Parts: sequence; C-alpha cells; structure tokens
Amino acid sequence: MSQLRVALPPLAQLTLDSVVTFTRMDRQGQVTAEGQSTLLQLGGNGKTPAIAFFLHPRDSLLASIELPLLPPAKTAAAVQCAAQSLILGACEQMHIAHSPRDAQGRVHIAWLSRQWLSEFGQLLRLARLTLRGVYPAAYGLPVNSAGLYEEHLLVRHSLEHAVVHPHFDDALSDLLLEAGSGLQWLGGAAPEGMANRLPETQRWTGPLPGWGLHGGVQQRSTSQAGWGRAAAFCAVALAVWVLGLNLYAAREAAQGQQLKAQMTQRVKQAFPELPVILNPLQQARQQLTARQANAATDATQRFASLVLQAGSGMPFMTGSVQSLVFENGELQLTLLEDARRNTSDKTWQTALTQAGIAVNATDQGWTLSPATESTASEDDTRTGADDE
Repeated sequence: MSQLRVALPPLAQLTLDSVVTFTRMDRQGQVTAEGQSTLLQLGGNGKTPAIAFFLHPRDSLLASIELPLLPPAKTAAAVQCAAQSLILGACEQMHIAHSPRDAQGRVHIAWLSRQWLSEFGQLLRLARLTLRGVYPAAYGLPVNSAGLYEEHLLVRHSLEHAVVHPHFDDALSDLLLEAGSGLQWLGGAAPEGMANRLPETQRWTGPLPGWGLHGGVQQRSTSQAGWGRAAAFCAVALAVWVLGLNLYAAREAAQGQQLKAQMTQRVKQAFPELPVILNPLQQARQQLTARQANAATDATQRFASLVLQAGSGMPFMTGSVQSLVFENGELQLTLLEDARRNTSDKTWQTALTQAGIAVNATDQGWTLSPATESTASEDDTRTGADDE
C-alpha cells in the first residue's frame, strides 16, 4: 500500500491554503514523488491514502523520563504527573502522548495544545483528508540519523526515541560525540567529523513509531465514516421494516375486527336470547355447554317418565320385557314371544294416550314417545269419530 507523508508548518499558522511538503512512497518504502502542495490540493486529488503528518520542529516538544515498570493505566498517570513539571502553562490545555517503556526504563513523551490539534482536525475535514498519524518532526528521519531542518537539529536514535534540538550549535558537540555510535547525517553538507551518507530524499522515510499525538485530533476517519454510512443505512432499513410491520399489524387488526363482527352476528343468530355479546367465541361455547347440559337433563327426565308410564300403564310389562332401548326420545320395548301373543287387550293404550304418551306397535313390541299437539288433536278427532 502506498504512503503519503506531509511535513507541516507551525499549526498556529496553518490554513487550507498553506504550502506543505509531501513525500509519496511505494509499498517497499521507496520515494516515488515529492513536492509541495496545499491541504486543499491534496484532498482534491481523488482517492488520497491516509496521511502521516510530521509537525514543525517548533511544535515538536519532546522529553524523556525514567519510570519503574508499571501497569499501562498507572504509566499514563505517572506521565501526566511528570509532564506537569515540564510544561509551561496549564497542563490540562495540552494533549500529552507517550511511548511504551523501553528496556532502559525510559518513556518518551510529547505534548501539544489541544486547541491547535482540534483546529487541525477541522482543517482535515474541510480538505477531505484522512489522518493516519501526527508525529514530532524527528520521527520522519531514518533510525540512527540526524539532520538540520528549519534551523533545528533533528536526531532519531531508535524507533521510539527521537530528539529535537532548537539550538543547533549548542547540540552539535554532543552530536559529534554520538557520531561514533553510528549516527548518519542526512542531506546537505555534513558537519565536520561526520560523513554525508544519506540523501535529502530520505528525510521523511523513517519507520513510524507506535505512538503519536493523533489521539488529540478530533476527526472522523474513513472507516468511521464508512461505519456512519452503514449505520445510516441500517437505520433506514429499520425504519422501513417498522413501517411495514405497522402496516401489516394494522391490516391484521382490521381483518380481526371484521372476523369478530362476523362471529358476533352469527352468535346473535344462533343464540338470540343473549342480550349483549362481548366475547363471541367464549359466549357461544358457554351456550352450547348449557344446551347440552339441558338436553341431557331433559333426556333423563323423559326416559324416567316413559319408563314410569310404561310400568304403570302396561299390565303385561312385568316379567315380559326382553330388552328396553331409549333412543331419539323414544322408548323401544322388545317383548318375549309369549307376551307378544297376549296383547289383545287395548284398554291400556287409551289410558296412556290420555296421559300424553303415544304408543305404536312394532314386530318385537311397542314404541312409546311423548305425544305432540298434532298427535293429541288427531287422537281427539279419532275418538270423537268412534263415539259417533
């Protein structure tokens, strides 16, 4: 993946039209292009990769402190306390970043105004640029190298350790003492006692450290913006789903009300004695249960009445009944063969008819049932005719 690195002017003077120095690198870390541009021009070049920004030396405030081995949370608290003695001004107005503790027990820290970093983030949003990181100026150099930039001496000792000296002459003697440790001079004429080993094009090609000041920049990255769009799409989809669910629920509710009205009408027709119908299904079940109970009671009473009438009104019943069946409100008597032949006396039939019992002869015996009004009328007419 290609890289884009930008050297910034002082943040207090930075605008969208400020000229910045940029370096493009390929996947192998080789410089493919370098030049100058503005933030607006960089953002208008189409798909620009995430940019690693390097602060101006004046904004690159660095220090090293020694700390014992502590948990990460306690290390951060110790760095905040130590920084208070190094920062001129209100410590709460500064964003403080620090490296991991190295093998020598040192922690390297950097700090910068929160307001400047916030304003820098706003400029990046306006220019449509994506932030990869913000690092002090010296961290753009290759490891074990030094160079002069904007009248400041920049020294990169290791991946996490770098130094910015504001006074070149005062720091040069110390640098010459370190020259024997393998430091290489980068670009320009090397100071006396050091060899010019690295070209100027290597100034911003050093490996990026694992820490920086980008935590103080309030900016949406591309991934965050992508997540924001995904969240917006999910919200729209959820709204559509809820709307569809409400429409479906409304349609089902209307169908339910229509079905309930139909059930109410049918229950009214089936059970006109009900004054008010609140729950059609429950009330219909209750009425059916009551009718079945009443029907069972009526059948029992009718059976008992017919048996009683047959026992009292049919003199040949005693010891002559082979079987007795009650079905469909009728009592069917099956007599023995001898009893069937001795049933010439019909006076008992008249007595049962007058008692409201209809008697019909069958091949096996007799059938008794309650006489209806029509049957009673016919019997009355028949009796009158016989009397005449």
